[in-house]
Amino acid sequence: MPFRIIRDDITRVHADAIVNTANPRPRFGAGTDAAVYRAAGQLRLLAARRKIGDIAPGDAAVTPAFRLPAKYIIHTVGPAWVDGRHREYDTLWSCYHKSLVLADQLGCASIAFPLISTGTYGFPKDVALQMALDAFREHLEHSDIDITLVVFGRDSYQLAASLVDRVDQYIDENYCAEQLEAEYGDYGQLGGAASDVREARRLEQATSPRVTSASSAPFAPRPKAAPPAGGRMAVPQALPAEVMASAAPFSLEDALNNLGESFQTTLFRFIDERGMTDAEVYKRANLDRKLFSKIRCNEGYLPKKRTIVALAIALRLNMAETRELLASAGLTLTNNSIADVIVSYCIESGTYDIIDVNALLFRYNQPTLG
Repeated sequence: MPFRIIRDDITRVHADAIVNTANPRPRFGAGTDAAVYRAAGQLRLLAARRKIGDIAPGDAAVTPAFRLPAKYIIHTVGPAWVDGRHREYDTLWSCYHKSLVLADQLGCASIAFPLISTGTYGFPKDVALQMALDAFREHLEHSDIDITLVVFGRDSYQLAASLVDRVDQYIDENYCAEQLEAEYGDYGQLGGAASDVREARRLEQATSPRVTSASSAPFAPRPKAAPPAGGRMAVPQALPAEVMASAAPFSLEDALNNLGESFQTTLFRFIDERGMTDAEVYKRANLDRKLFSKIRCNEGYLPKKRTIVALAIALRLNMAETRELLASAGLTLTNNSIADVIVSYCIESGTYDIIDVNALLFRYNQPTLG
């Protein structure tokens, strides 16, 4: 998998290389740097770090990983935030870029990053996150390395407030709309957001008089209907003969002959229509090449829903086309799922970069795509 976001301690992540937000001098301080030293073995790592000497902000250097579940530790020195006018952006970009280049030179198949400079160095978290995602996106255009962004605490992960506000509003207006329509009819005619409807329903339940009679209690048995005066229950009449004659007999053969396109047929039709190569599709979908090959070669194979949605994002399908692709696998998007609502928002707003989509899904504690 080329890119993923997880919530964990980076010292426990299995990868060929992990990135440490290092002190510029050969000593360890606080935060991620201290945690890496403790987990790897302080004395041996410090000795290896002293052989490197000072590291300038924006540069990267490598040591063995010692006791960590990795081969290498890539040490990079992030910028301390001042006001954004002291080359902080350039330095942070260089940290990600040089660490990724060094990992490629070392032959690493995977690398794990923390969010650099967002702790004691005070870099704005939403800007730092976006710069990390942009750096990963650019590097993955010409590299197959697996990149993991490791977020230790919920507070360290922040998207732009304006984007979160838009997504919150979209979720509020669309999530569980199906249940609201079942209770209130056409939701579009209610003239308010879902939260208004929920509040109205809560007030309605709170102010409704309580009925305490046994006949209206939950699960109370319904009274049996009284028999007619003659003492015999009415017998249901058979359907008229002309109605029965017009009903076409069920034919399994006809049903099988009228099946729609298979998932594979639908998918590769969309790929051909877009003029894309297989490599373009599985990279944009954040998929492993082997998984895509399995989809290509096995006509009966049906991948997971989030894989199909990732393919729809990669192909830039609109909402109708996305539903068509999902339907070919017997699936659909639903307003009963936060993840599905977020995917719908991304499609309707034209957000088709899988890294951006996954960043949003992770923000709302939903499974990411690919």
